[in-house]
This record gives sequence, C-alpha cells and structure tokens, in this order.
Amino acid sequence: MRTIDEKASPNRREAALPDPPATTPWYRRPALVPWAWASALCLLYATVAVRRHLLMRTTGYDLGIFEQAVRAYAELRAPVVPLRGEDFNLLGDHFHPLLATLAPLYRLGPSPLTLLVAQSALLALGAVPLVRWARRAVGPRGAHAVALGYGLSWGVASAAAFDFHEVALAVPLLSFSLEALGRRRWTAAVAWAAPLLLVKEDLGLTLAAVGGYIAFRAHRGGGGRTDRRARTLGLATLAAGLLGSFLEIKVLLPAFAPTGGYAHGGQLAAAHGSLLGALAHAPLDLLRPDTKATTLILVLAPSALLALRSPLVLVALPTLAWRMASENVFHWGTAFHYSAILMPVVFAGLLDVLGRESNPRAVRAALATVLAVTAALLPSFPLAQLAQRATWHTTAHLDAARALLARIPDGATVAASNRLAPQLTSRCTVVLFPTFPVGGRLYEYRRTDLPRPTAEWIVHDPEAPEAWPYRRGHWPYPLEQQQAELSAAVEKYGYTLVARRDGITLLRRDRR
Repeated sequence: MRTIDEKASPNRREAALPDPPATTPWYRRPALVPWAWASALCLLYATVAVRRHLLMRTTGYDLGIFEQAVRAYAELRAPVVPLRGEDFNLLGDHFHPLLATLAPLYRLGPSPLTLLVAQSALLALGAVPLVRWARRAVGPRGAHAVALGYGLSWGVASAAAFDFHEVALAVPLLSFSLEALGRRRWTAAVAWAAPLLLVKEDLGLTLAAVGGYIAFRAHRGGGGRTDRRARTLGLATLAAGLLGSFLEIKVLLPAFAPTGGYAHGGQLAAAHGSLLGALAHAPLDLLRPDTKATTLILVLAPSALLALRSPLVLVALPTLAWRMASENVFHWGTAFHYSAILMPVVFAGLLDVLGRESNPRAVRAALATVLAVTAALLPSFPLAQLAQRATWHTTAHLDAARALLARIPDGATVAASNRLAPQLTSRCTVVLFPTFPVGGRLYEYRRTDLPRPTAEWIVHDPEAPEAWPYRRGHWPYPLEQQQAELSAAVEKYGYTLVARRDGITLLRRDRR
C-alpha cells in the first residue's frame, strides 16, 4: 500500500491509493495513464499542425523564423534570422536561449515538421502532472475528465495550430511546477519553474509569482506556524524572477538587438505616453475594449470558473497583466499561442479547489461542467479543423506552389511570400517578400524607398488560405504594392520570369 505524505499532500480528498495487482492491464496502471493521455494528445496536436503545414497555412512569421534560429543552433551558430532582417540575432527580439535544446532534434530531422511535432509533444507533456494530480484529488475517472479538459482546451489548441513558438517549452515546466506547488513541495516547484527565465523574458514574472505563492503559503500545517525555510525560498524565488526579467529586458535583449533596445517595450507605454502612464491606467485598461473581458472569461471557462477560488490562479496574473496592458490588439484575444501558458494554471486551480471539496456529488458536477464547457468551445477553435473537409483536401493551387518551389535549388537565397517561406527555410536562405516594414515594426512601415532585392530567387503568392488575421494579399502591406515590387524586380533589377502558375510567380536574378 502506498501512502501519501500528509505534509506533501494537504488536500483532504488525496487518500492513500493501493498499488494495482500485477495482472492489471497497462492502460489501467496509474503511472502509465498520464503518459498514455500525453501520447494521444501529442498525436492529435501533431496531426493538426502537420496538416496545416502541408496545406501551406504555416508562415514565415513565425514558423520560418524559429526554424532559422534552431537551424543556426544545430549548426553551432548564433541564432541569426534572415527573415527578421540582415544579421538579426533573434535573442535581441525575445530572450529564449532554451530553444537551443531543440537543436539536436533538428540536426536529426532538419525540417519545420520537427519543430511542429516537438511543440505538439511539449504541449501534450503538460497534461502528465495534471492527470497525475487529478487521480489523487478526484479519482481515476475524474483524471480522465481533467485530461480531456486540458487536452482539448482552447488555449492549448490555439497554440498547437499556429506555427511554432517558444512558449511551448514553458507549458510542461509550469505544469510540473504547479503540481509540486499543489503538494507543497516547494523546492521541486522552484526547480521546475526556474528554467522559465530562459524561455522568454516576461516569464521571469511568472517565476516571481511562483515564489510569491510559496512565501504566502509556507505553513507547516496546524496553528498557522510559518515554515521559515519555505518562506525564505519563496522570497528568494520572487526576487530572482523579478531581477531576471529586469536584466533580460534592460541588459541582455538590448545587447543582442540591432537597435540596442527592447523592441516590445513600447507596446506597453505607447498607449499612454509612458510606462508609468500605462501602469496608472492598467485597472481600467484590463476590461476595455470588450475583447479583453471576453478573453478573461474564456481563460477561466475551462475550469467552470472554479479556478477563481484557488490562490494558484495568481500565477497567471503576470501573463494576463502584460497582455491586457499591451497596445497590440492580438494580445487581447483568444487566437495564437498567448493563452497556452495559462491553461496549466487554470486546471491546477481547478484541482486545488476540487481536492479540498468533501462532497463527491459536487466534484462530479464540477467535472461534468468542465466537460460541457470543453465540448461547447471545441467547434470554435482549431481542433475542429480535423472535422473539416478542406483539411484533408489538396488543391490545384497547392500543387502549383509545390511545383514552383521544387525548381529552386538547395542552398539558394530566396525572397518568399510569408506562407511560402517555411516551405523553404530548411534548405535555403530565406528572406521575406515583399520586404518587411522598415525597422521591423509590423504596424509602422513605409511604402516607398524599399531596398533593392538581393536574393537569387523571388517567389510570390498573393493568395492566403486563411483570411484571418491578415486580410488576403495585405501582409505585410497591400497587394498592389507587392505587384509593383514584382514588376520593379523585372524592369529595374534584372530578374527574369521563370514561371507563373495559378497566380504564383517565380523570378530569378539575371546572372549577367
């Protein structure tokens, strides 16, 4: 008989669990169930991600960018990314040196699919500690409900179906850390959360939140006595997280950035003229416009809003705060990868609450509500693509694009449209066509005085299979200007037309 340490597991419902008999099938063995769920979820996410790539729905911004960075690490080079600009070191955009851990995988399989499958595995791995915790807190059947709730949650699904992003590395780290927090294993919680500093510069604030939670909850049990060692660990972790983010934003990022500053700092300050002004208006800005309030509700919805009753939900505050304070409208909504890091927090809060619930009927009702919310939201988010005919259908336009891309030799330098770029980044040096806005800013650009193209090849496709969030032909700027640049390449800069099929244009620079 296994027993659970009282100090490590304060939740009343976490009773002693017997070891299974030797004849128990593998799929019913508690130690294997979380990993079985992670494997199934990985397959699900990878199917969506790989199909999107084969349908050319992935983009240079961001899959191509991250592939160029990981490819550089795999070749033992600095992560210089041509898609972001000439000699642009990606560590000057966001601080994510932990990406280098994917280099060995990429060396074995140099393909964007390697990153997509790795991301799928990382997101799925986040389910393991949650399912393990759920079995202790709400029983084996409840663990399956939590696995479905987390695995099909819209925040994880949105990340799995949008290119690749460094936040995938943070999801399992935070999930394991939260499980340790739930069991009051403070040292383990800090050990799992500490690498967040190497995933992205803002995640030092999440590490600080973990430390703050430990400092607040560091009690030995009866009599409200404080565990001084745990309190010290919590305060030290809080300070390390804050200091780490500060140094990354103020010292490390400017050291790598071509402009010598933090490229994303202005998104917090611009709306009110200064960072201090942004902070002063933050309480009001959290709920305006309405998109922000909708997102806040949807973040908590997978837990049937029960996560609000757990102090663990405070770990989500740093991510929610910078997103709601940002002037970037994409940060406010439910698309992209921004909410993936919040899903482990929400489900950890749910388990913390249910683990203290003494009424089994209330627990069952809560889990039924979680599954109902999951089912209701599922059709509105990317996993529903698997049920769409278009996901499994190859068009003549895709065939034309593949035929033209195949004419570009390995090792060539190519200026490619956004959605064609990640089809080439594993075998060519790729920059964006048309030229990305001057200064690297997405929302501020000039339409004149663009630099002369220098790539050997130009391949341009005006169509986009997904009209949102970028309108057809309008990224990074209007289609008519893109066509004008194509004409200028031929008329002024010595490019010749190699082929044109189904609207896709392939040009090659005249070697004379």
